[in-house]
Amino acid sequence: MGIFSKLSDLYVSLFSVINQWLTPIVLLGLRIQIANVFLASGLSKWNGFLQFNADKYDLFLYEFFCPDPIRPGALLLCNPETLDYDAGSGIVSFIELLAVLAGVVEVVLPILLIVGFLSRFASIGLIGMTLFIQLAVFPEWGHWVNPASWWFGVLMVLLVFGPGKLSIDRFIGLERHKN
Repeated sequence: MGIFSKLSDLYVSLFSVINQWLTPIVLLGLRIQIANVFLASGLSKWNGFLQFNADKYDLFLYEFFCPDPIRPGALLLCNPETLDYDAGSGIVSFIELLAVLAGVVEVVLPILLIVGFLSRFASIGLIGMTLFIQLAVFPEWGHWVNPASWWFGVLMVLLVFGPGKLSIDRFIGLERHKN
C-alpha cells in the first residue's frame, strides 16, 4: 500500500467521523438559524395571541404592494397613478388577509423547523414564501444576493437532507436515513 493510498484512507476515515458527529448538529443549527429569521418577522406581526398588529396592514398595503417609488417588476396592486387603492375595492381585504396569513405562516413553519416536525414541508412552505418575496415584492438583484439567496440556500439544504437525527421527524420515523 502506497503513501497516497494511506493518506486517502486517513482522509476518508477522518471526514467520515466528522460527518457522523457534526451533520446532526449542523442541520439543527441551520433549522434554528433560518427559523429565527422568519419567526422574528412573524412575531412582529402580532400584539399578542391572536391579536394581529394592525400597523402591519399598512406595511403590506403601501410598502409591499403599492410602494413609492414603484419597484420595477414588483406586484403592484394599487392604482399606479394615485398610489392608492380604489374605494370599496376587494383588493384591500385580500391584502389584509395576506398579511394575517403571512403572520401565521411565519410563526407556525419556523416552530415546526425548530422542533424538527414535518421539517421538509415547513422548508417547502418557507421556500415558497422566499420566492414570493423575491419575485413579487422585492424583485431586484440586491435582495436576491442578500438576504433571499441565503434563506433559499439554507431551506434547500433542509429540504434535500432533512432535519437530521436531532428532530421529532427522526424520532417518530418520518426520517430514516443516517444524518
